[in-house]
Amino acid sequence: MKPARRQTTLSGRNIAIIGAGASGCLCAYFLLKAGLDVNLFDFSSPLRTLLPTGGGRCNLAHAEYDFKELAKNYPRGEKFLYSVFSQFSTYDTLALFEELGIKTYVQENGRIFPQSNSAKEVREKILNKITKANFIKEKVSFIERIGSEYKITTNKAKYLFTDVVAASGGHWGIEIFKHLDLSINPQVPSLVGLNSDIKAPSGIVLKNVYSKDLKISDDILFTHFGISGPLTFKISSIKARDKFPYKLSFDLYPKEFELQNLLNTYPHKELKNILSEFLPLNFVKYLLGDFAEVKAHKINGKVRDEILEKIHNFQLTITGTNKGEETVSAGGVDLKEINPKTMECKKHPHLYFTGEILDIDGFCGGFNLQNAWSTAFSAAQDIISQAE
Repeated sequence: MKPARRQTTLSGRNIAIIGAGASGCLCAYFLLKAGLDVNLFDFSSPLRTLLPTGGGRCNLAHAEYDFKELAKNYPRGEKFLYSVFSQFSTYDTLALFEELGIKTYVQENGRIFPQSNSAKEVREKILNKITKANFIKEKVSFIERIGSEYKITTNKAKYLFTDVVAASGGHWGIEIFKHLDLSINPQVPSLVGLNSDIKAPSGIVLKNVYSKDLKISDDILFTHFGISGPLTFKISSIKARDKFPYKLSFDLYPKEFELQNLLNTYPHKELKNILSEFLPLNFVKYLLGDFAEVKAHKINGKVRDEILEKIHNFQLTITGTNKGEETVSAGGVDLKEINPKTMECKKHPHLYFTGEILDIDGFCGGFNLQNAWSTAFSAAQDIISQAE
């Protein structure tokens, strides 16, 4: 094992960033731009986690420009993010990527993507701007505070730093901070498919389904294990800490339609063909069961009401999450430990936490990357101000 070593800049700051993901690399960019030297630790390829985001297109942000409205999209961290987003907003994010040479566009649903629709291009553009960082391809196994400095131990060596930014994400790295007397909330899957007791035909998508429990709407995808898709991800995020099993109720077609009038108008039509005007045929056949091929004129009032109940009050029991599918985790360093203006740890000066290692997680749609960009900026600005 090599002895501890330092690389002190002219400012007197000796800076380490643990984790070369979205937040870590953007923090490095801001620091390098200010003329500071940066040591970036990661045992794997930098920005590897950016490549699958947005289905490979990289959903950079969301077109919500009011910071309080933006923060409503985070089941954990909403009030904390007021200060963060007021410092580095969606406007600032778009300006940043313009500066990086990345043109963007906004989809109808508010999601912001690079014009190239390429996460690979975004990765390359960011990495091209931080080539002056000292990349250290080692796995950090321990960090301890020694006076006013921090000793980092990796699988190969030991180092001393005046400032440390923890940006190691939600899937690894949090263990190395547990001995620092910090409150850390257990990490559980968020934005994940849900296993259920009902297995509808796999691959069917229902549009604008309404969750009666949570009063939110979006598309839902039925899978071989249960449900997935945008609405499911919102539900899994909001209910990330709920105990299994739990029940959900959906209105599969929240618009008004008069089933009895349709039965009267098309008395010789099979019920499946009437309802396939509103829902996918294969799902209608699953939902109706033995009644699928019954002619409309044979449907009495009791059966009609039972069908409407199945549509407007569709019940599922959720038994767990689909392991291996989650892209984001809920949990991490408790926000009461962190100064929301600087991302600095209240108990340990010059130790910062950014991105998903914090107990902050957002819905799909660019919100988790926005958290990464904005918290990286806040931490970098504080380090820069103290180095001046």
